[in-house]
Amino acid sequence: MFNLFKTAMLMAAITALFMVVGSLVGGRQGMMLALLLALGMNVFSYWFSDKLVLRMYNAQQVDEHSAPQFYRMVQDLAQRAGLPMPRVYVIEEDAPNAFATGRNPEHAAVAATTGIMRVLSERELRGVMAHELTHVKHRDILISTISATMAGAISALANFAMFFGGRDENGRPSNPVAGIAVALLAPLAASLIQMAISRAREFEADRGGAEISGDPEALATALRKIEAVARGVPFQAVEEHPATAQMMILNPLSGGGISKLFSTHPPTDERVAQLMQIAQSMRRGAQYPGLRS
Repeated sequence: MFNLFKTAMLMAAITALFMVVGSLVGGRQGMMLALLLALGMNVFSYWFSDKLVLRMYNAQQVDEHSAPQFYRMVQDLAQRAGLPMPRVYVIEEDAPNAFATGRNPEHAAVAATTGIMRVLSERELRGVMAHELTHVKHRDILISTISATMAGAISALANFAMFFGGRDENGRPSNPVAGIAVALLAPLAASLIQMAISRAREFEADRGGAEISGDPEALATALRKIEAVARGVPFQAVEEHPATAQMMILNPLSGGGISKLFSTHPPTDERVAQLMQIAQSMRRGAQYPGLRS
């Protein structure tokens, strides 16, 4: 529940930032122009990103005949989650990872690498796929698209300010110092908020994965294994298309230090700690917040 509230507050923050920057840089007209520009780019991404990313990764669709065990696992989890059956894909890739895509539950797809299937046990893989189906259930692709639209619009306004200077509501030039500050700091602030939204959604997907699979410890163990193996196994397709890294259950491009502020995923230790708290509550027979009995 906290992370749902956090997501709502962050979405409100990035919207407010967009309105403030828009009014400082281009007035109401500039604000609307930047929004329309960002919206146009992200609408295309929202409708076609699933096809594009699956093609980027050379993902192969499977069914109950070509990959019976994996397909039936996803089918069972989708039923438990109350979701339509998504399309199921396998990626020939040694790096262990998985992701979900699609604009809504009726047009969703889940994919896993052959590497993750080799590294994880069936129980752990169930936890991972339950996490991915939670992204589908929570419509996280839509949320990430909205936040990307706002961040893109803020960046467009900042670029306008850098090259042409800001304008007030009446079209008069605004304070040049304020315009430079906005141009430099606004995109940074928008990126920080966007990444924070992504991290909050990952926490919620872990919680939802625990609910669907009923086995939070399996997902916790899977995250540990994926992190350990991924360090030594580069994911070539992600390195070629770094913008898609945020889709993965664990970002293979994440670093340490200050880069954590711009990370799309929470630290694995924090995710594992949350999952172990859920597991403890389940063992005590308590109703964990957000879980159904």
